[in-house]
Amino acid sequence: MGIVIETAVWEPSSSVFIFILISCFLSLSLFPFYFSKHAPTKSPPFSDHPPSSSPSLRFQLYFLLIYSLASVLEGLWSVYGEFELVYHGISKEDTVTFLLIGFGAALFVGSFLGPVSDLIFETWAVIEHDKMGHRQEILNETFWLMIFFQSASLIGSQVIGNWMVGGNLEKEIGSPSVAAALLAMVGIICMSRDHDGTPKTMMFKDYRASFYAYILGDRRIWLLACAQTCLHFSIVVFWILWAPTLVADGREVYLGLIYPCMLGARMLGSTVFPWLIDASFRTEDCLMYAFVTEALLLSIIAYDYQDIGVLVTQFSLFHACIGLILPSLARLRTMYVPNELRGGMISLSLAPANAAILFLLMQRGYYRTIENSTMIAFAAVGLFIAAGCMYVLKRCGKQPYQNGRKL
Repeated sequence: MGIVIETAVWEPSSSVFIFILISCFLSLSLFPFYFSKHAPTKSPPFSDHPPSSSPSLRFQLYFLLIYSLASVLEGLWSVYGEFELVYHGISKEDTVTFLLIGFGAALFVGSFLGPVSDLIFETWAVIEHDKMGHRQEILNETFWLMIFFQSASLIGSQVIGNWMVGGNLEKEIGSPSVAAALLAMVGIICMSRDHDGTPKTMMFKDYRASFYAYILGDRRIWLLACAQTCLHFSIVVFWILWAPTLVADGREVYLGLIYPCMLGARMLGSTVFPWLIDASFRTEDCLMYAFVTEALLLSIIAYDYQDIGVLVTQFSLFHACIGLILPSLARLRTMYVPNELRGGMISLSLAPANAAILFLLMQRGYYRTIENSTMIAFAAVGLFIAAGCMYVLKRCGKQPYQNGRKL
C-alpha cells in the first residue's frame, strides 16, 4: 500500500479579514460623533464642509485619486515583480543585482531629486491647502487618508495582477508591467491637464542658503530626519525578508492571503491617527510609543521565532503601527519644515537608509556574511533609535514652524 504524505498548508482565517474590515468601518463611522461631541466649535470630518472650503475638499479628493493611482502602480510591481522576473528566466542572483542597482540609483540619483522638485514644484498637497486658506485639521485628514487609500490601492493592485496573470502570462491579457505602463500614462495625462498651479522657481544659491539655515542648522529637523531614516530602513528590510521568514520552517504558505491582511492592518492603523490627534496627545509621544512597539516586534522576529500564526500577527501589528506613524511624521514635517525645503529634507533622510540597505544587500546577497535575522535586528535597533529621537524632539523647547512660518 502506498504512503500518502500530506503537505501542511497554512493560511489565515477569514475571520481575520472580517475583523479588520469591521474595525475600520467602526473607526471611520464613530469618529465624527466623538469629534463633534468633544470639539463643538469645529466642523467634524467626513461631513459637508462649508462653501468656503469646497475648493479645498475638491482638491483633496482629486489629490487622493492621483495618489491612489500611483499606489496601484507601486503595488503591481511589489506583488508580481519578482514573479514576472522568474517567468522571464531571471535567477535569484540576478534579482539581487537588480535590487542593488535600484538602491544604488536611489542613493546616487534619487538623493538629488528632492532639491530639484523643491526648486521647480515644491510640495503639491501642502502648498495647495495653504493657498486655499490653511486649515490644519483638513491637512491632517489628508495625511491619514493618503495612507488609508494607499493601502486599499495596494490591495486593489493585487486583484488586478491576479486577473491579468491568471497563472499563465501567455494565455492572459498581459503582464502587470503592461498595466503599470498604461496607468502611468493615465496619471501623467491627468496631472498635465488638471494641475493648474504655477511652478515657483528659486535660485540654487538662495535654495542652498535656506537649506543650510533651516534644515542643516536646526537640530529638530535632524532628529526628524533620523527617525524617518530608521523607519524607511526598517520598512524596506521587512518587505525584502517577510516572505523568506514565513517559509523558513518548510510549510507551504499562501502569501497572497497574508499580503492583504498586513495592508488591512495598515489601513486600520491610519484610522487611529485622527483619534489620537483629537485626544490632544503630542505627536512625538504617539510616535515614540509606536516606534518602540515596532522595535519590540522586530526583535522577537529577529530571535528566529518561526510559528507562522504568531509571525503573521506580528507582521500585522507592525503595519498597523506604520499606518499611524506615516501621517504623524507628515504632520511633524508640516510643523517644522518650510514648504520650499520639504523634498530636500525627505531626500536627506532617505539617503543614509538607502546606503545601509545597499551595503547589507551586498553582504547578504554576494558574500553571505550576515543572516536574515541580523538584518531584522539592525532594523529593530534603528526603530529604538527613532523612538529616542522622538523623545529628544519632544524636549526641544524651540518654537516650531508651520508651513515655513513661526507659530
